[in-house]
Amino acid sequence: MRLEIITTERRAFDAQVEMVIAPGAGGVLGILPNHAPLMSKLKPGAMEVRIAGQEPRFIAIGGGFMEVQPDHVVVLADTAEHAHEIDLELARDARRAAQEHMERAGESAAFEAALHALMHSEARLQVAQSHRRSASGAPGP
Repeated sequence: MRLEIITTERRAFDAQVEMVIAPGAGGVLGILPNHAPLMSKLKPGAMEVRIAGQEPRFIAIGGGFMEVQPDHVVVLADTAEHAHEIDLELARDARRAAQEHMERAGESAAFEAALHALMHSEARLQVAQSHRRSASGAPGP
């Protein structure tokens, strides 16, 4: 099936895939070819993409929406970054800033925004670190 991951800035991914594992708002979604049509909100997290004959790829997304058709999946993501695009030190700084913001947030809207930022920074770190492990040949978690 074809997977497209699109942000407001770019087309982050467009290829034929065997499987997509996405962070749905209600839980993890596993999508295979011929999946029943659906629409789902996505939360910030790591999206796993499996392509025939290749190691799984991981893409950090900042939330968004996913439309599934039997032969085509479209992800409209707030942000999407491949592992090699993520600066690990900047991602760690963003996680620290989000954690500090959560500790100071008194009202629910500020807390929710900080939680969203924390989830996004955690996804970026997870994707970046998994890429570095696979590139070095080190075992995964």
